[in-house]
Amino acid sequence: MAKKAKRGGQGTPATVALEAAGVPFTVHAYEHDPAAASYGEEAAEAMGAGQDQVFKTLLAEVDGVLTVGVVPVAAKLDLKALAAAVGGKHAAMADPVAAERATGYVLGGISPLGQRRRLRTVVDDSALAFDSVYVSAGRRGLEVELAPADLVALTSAAAAPIARRREG
Repeated sequence: MAKKAKRGGQGTPATVALEAAGVPFTVHAYEHDPAAASYGEEAAEAMGAGQDQVFKTLLAEVDGVLTVGVVPVAAKLDLKALAAAVGGKHAAMADPVAAERATGYVLGGISPLGQRRRLRTVVDDSALAFDSVYVSAGRRGLEVELAPADLVALTSAAAAPIARRREG
């Protein structure tokens, strides 16, 4: 993927981290609707991308330690699989306030990149099937597109099957 970043006042900790790493990426901005039922589904629709290629960033506590799970917006985070991926036993969704405090981002705009504190991260292995994936750029209405291998490398993530497809 030989895309360059689109600049122009879109700087967030996530895009700053990507620029500092010299990783090719593209910023995609769209008008966020505060009434949207799902931030991730809204992003996929606004960008015309498949919900399997747009990933959401979720935080859980695995054995009391904040852990990031990055899964397609079309799926749910499998907490048991996340715990197993990091060698843990018990996982539960993190308190939203703790998630915002640890990452420096607000819900609906949490990026796996450029977080305030480096947290253990697991990216669903389905990301590796794509040439590029979309993740939050750190603000609602702003996504970055990058190679999944770069996402895994920059977040020091493990890649594991942590997504559970929604039923229905």
